[in-house]
Amino acid sequence: MTKILVLHTGGTISMHEDEDGDVETGVVNPLTEAQVEIADVVLQVESIFNLPSEHIGPKHMLQLQQRILAAGNQFDGVVITHGTDTLEETAFFLDSTLKVDFPIVMTGAMRSSNELGSDGLYNYQSALRVATSEASRKRGVMVVMNDEIHAARFVTKTHTTNVATFASPISGAMGLLTKRQVIYFYDLPRRHVLPIQQVNQNIPVLKAYAGMDGQLFQLLADANVNGLIIEALGAGNLSREAAMGVSVVLEKGIPVVIVSRSFNGVAEPVYDYLGGGVQLERAGVIFASSINGPKARLKLLIGLDNQLSPDDLRHYLRSV
Repeated sequence: MTKILVLHTGGTISMHEDEDGDVETGVVNPLTEAQVEIADVVLQVESIFNLPSEHIGPKHMLQLQQRILAAGNQFDGVVITHGTDTLEETAFFLDSTLKVDFPIVMTGAMRSSNELGSDGLYNYQSALRVATSEASRKRGVMVVMNDEIHAARFVTKTHTTNVATFASPISGAMGLLTKRQVIYFYDLPRRHVLPIQQVNQNIPVLKAYAGMDGQLFQLLADANVNGLIIEALGAGNLSREAAMGVSVVLEKGIPVVIVSRSFNGVAEPVYDYLGGGVQLERAGVIFASSINGPKARLKLLIGLDNQLSPDDLRHYLRSV
């Protein structure tokens, strides 16, 4: 018999619509009583917490990670139900800190349990199918929704309400589900997995905009944050004033990481002028490849917790 550990965390997939049409959290997660059966599969179901995903932070992600580590090899796979707003961050955190062969599959819903066309139970069953497939082993953490399988490192939420919200703009979906099969299209590059003990780092994320000045950077430098993520313009550029503000942060020894505010493509140093990526990198800024700001924040948090040297931290953040 295949054994799957199911961890419910809350989110829309566990909520209901009230008589006014507002979606709210109930006292009990209805998924804990859901009758989903797959032949020759035994489920151990736990409600580890029941929270909207906006209330989930790194401490909750660490709790999930430690629960999966404690499970060891007792299970053949893990399924996690989660709210969609921060699902990609939890998936990325687990993918970056868990070195296991069995599949870890995350899923959620865009419509609550009693809404017309609710997608929760279907996505839950799809996640269980992926978790029990032999082809899913050694693929890291995956996100399964709307009949698609996405890798945690590339997936992002692209629409506020559409059931087809999750996509992987850079890589495309890693696989899909048909009525009878779980199909994979490609294998991923080797993951850089690091252990983690604490998640107490203070790392804000700033989004660049036209006319951005240096005031925010001065405030952050004075606040002695542990790191800073900037979702920069284009391939990784800033205004002149913002670039000068970045220098103030770097002078305090605070690591600064650049990603692009564009949801597709890779941030890299291309332009050689004040505020351009070439000069920013020369000043000491780290370019993170192929991830967005929230994921870069988690990756920097993990790197700092492992006390990586400046060179190792740069290499870690630049790796795919």
